[in-house]
Amino acid sequence: MTSASTTTHRTHGAGTLQGILLLAGSCMPVLGSVLITPVLPQLSEHFAGTPGAEVLVPMIVAIPALFIALMAPFAGQIVDRVGRKTLVIVAMFAYALVGTAPAWMEGLTEILVSRVLVGICEAAIMTVCTALIVDYFQGQRRNRYLAAQTVTTTLAATVFIALGGALGAGGWHTPFWVYAISVLIAIPMIFVLWEPRSAAGARAAESAERTPIPWRRIGVRLLVGVFAGFTFYVIIIEVSYLVVGAGVAATDTAVIGAVAAVASLATAIGGILFARLVRRIDLRLIPVAFALQAVGMIVIWIVPAVPGVVAGAIIASFGSGLLLPSMLRWIVATTVFAERGRVTGLWTAAFFLGQFLTPILVGAVAAAVGALPAAVGVIGIAAAIVAVATGFALGGARADAAAQTPADVDVVPS
Repeated sequence: MTSASTTTHRTHGAGTLQGILLLAGSCMPVLGSVLITPVLPQLSEHFAGTPGAEVLVPMIVAIPALFIALMAPFAGQIVDRVGRKTLVIVAMFAYALVGTAPAWMEGLTEILVSRVLVGICEAAIMTVCTALIVDYFQGQRRNRYLAAQTVTTTLAATVFIALGGALGAGGWHTPFWVYAISVLIAIPMIFVLWEPRSAAGARAAESAERTPIPWRRIGVRLLVGVFAGFTFYVIIIEVSYLVVGAGVAATDTAVIGAVAAVASLATAIGGILFARLVRRIDLRLIPVAFALQAVGMIVIWIVPAVPGVVAGAIIASFGSGLLLPSMLRWIVATTVFAERGRVTGLWTAAFFLGQFLTPILVGAVAAAVGALPAAVGVIGIAAAIVAVATGFALGGARADAAAQTPADVDVVPS
């Protein structure tokens, strides 16, 4: 197959329908993280008599992120050695089963086990959806879909929180039924997605056998990815506590929710603008994004009143919206077909490890400095240092060299 014909198939083989399904699948890990947060108080009350409930109940939310981080590298191995399509469809159906399981469970231990399985499914779903976006789309279309992944998951988080709160009025069991939505996404995936292959015609297993993980190229990038996952979730997790600390009553959920929604919208706007900005400043968007996070967090530290928290959250969240697709482009979009599943799995693990560590690290820093706004400011200083370091490292990079993917994927239907 000639290079020209490979490019033609690769560019025109995938369209909007494939993109929508992959974006919808990418929302499943967000569903796992936020859907049941509104019913945590009910869960705490229900399991109040269970030993260790004060620690175990919050783990219902945290455990999936931990197991995404632990299992995504293994999912990446399976992706490169077995294939993409079968894994994501099996994982989506399994996700519906284990995700809805707590709807008829009463024991805390059983629920926690089901949440472990949710995290394992999410590791496979996120790894495959991201790898297929990079497989199916090229150039600016790829940039747009990587940005859309950030926008879609951010907006989905807001919708899922509201949905979880509304359904929680019917009891803490009810929101878990929403996990069945993955079946509605998996069914069209069976007919619309296809298994990509290399330009030489090699399938995943054959190509992976010949291609090792490029540790020298991605090692430092993955470490930056852990930090990016951490800074990305600082505002998401802590904004309500910052608003309350600024003097808003904890019962004034309208104000707290409005600030969180505005911050979420700023993240979405950053993601929307990514595809346009990346054409102008290339991978230097990464230090710019970290710098915006730093400025926003330091504003929260310097002005811990409500206006400062709102302004700082907007600035930092806008930076987060630019950061996630930029990191995906830096780590995943530079891969070749034979290594893409494993690298995507490692990236997913790095990012969700950062998410899992966020409340732990923020709590430790807050205990050390004595206040949450000061802790956020210290994290902002760390983000500024990373911005400078990545700025020096990427200052001479050109997007057409750094983000170019070899023409090695033929994604015509099998």
